[in-house]
Amino acid sequence: MSYDVVCIGAANLDTIAVVDDLPGSDERTTTHAVIDAGGGPAGTAAVTMARLGLSVAFCGVVGDDAAGDEICRLLDAEGVDTRWMTRIAGSTPRSMILVERATAARTIVASIATPPRAEDIPLDQSAWLHVDQTGYAPAAEALRLAGAGPRLSVDGGNPITDLALDVVSLYAPTRSAIGRRYPGVPVEDAMRAAHAEGADDVVVTDGSAGALVLIAGDAVHVPAFDGRIVSTMGAGDVFHGGLVAALVHGDDLPAAVRRASATAMISCRALDGRSGIPTLEELDAFLAAPRQGR
Repeated sequence: MSYDVVCIGAANLDTIAVVDDLPGSDERTTTHAVIDAGGGPAGTAAVTMARLGLSVAFCGVVGDDAAGDEICRLLDAEGVDTRWMTRIAGSTPRSMILVERATAARTIVASIATPPRAEDIPLDQSAWLHVDQTGYAPAAEALRLAGAGPRLSVDGGNPITDLALDVVSLYAPTRSAIGRRYPGVPVEDAMRAAHAEGADDVVVTDGSAGALVLIAGDAVHVPAFDGRIVSTMGAGDVFHGGLVAALVHGDDLPAAVRRASATAMISCRALDGRSGIPTLEELDAFLAAPRQGR
């Protein structure tokens, strides 16, 4: 096969501004710094996988404008193959993000990305597909039409319309997202329900509280790592990329979640969601240091 993973979904350009306090309605504030950077859940996960040593391609849709050129350039520069990217007439998805300097809290306004067509997804090119809320529907359709195909990893942090888990190998929502899917039940029971619906593996992320992994019907806690945080921008996307990368490298699920948690923690050293993502060597050094999770 040509790649370890094909990532499918949103790749954006982010404009990020650092402020002392997040403004309320009809309020004005000033910024300490403004930067433009690559973003999008699937796009940032693809960059993470590439930095961690995987062969990665990206399948998505961007406009035929300068922003679309820049998104492709940024992915290409990381070694992510963009030959499966579709260019359409019109503007490229953008995000505008305010980051509160003291707390790293964020306010995000994002345009809606256009999903690729199911027939444009290269099912025969990798052992894994990784999708976000934009990439799920066409990937699931392609897998059902084919009757078989790569393993499917789903970043379930953002709402996904008509999410069905029968084609999903790895389902990784946030704690709040799985709570919305299975309201009124403990998170452990929600994880079991997701597994019963068809997801082979279930991982629930919970920010600084760490993650839960479903092992033989039990929810096992994997603690987060402590470290200096400049911004949590893209940390969830980085976690998903790190998780799939560790599984491809042969780790079992709890070990893969630990590596993903470390990868996400390191990425918080930068303001944007990508420049702080570690290389494989940096990640191994971080994990080898005398540092403990919570």
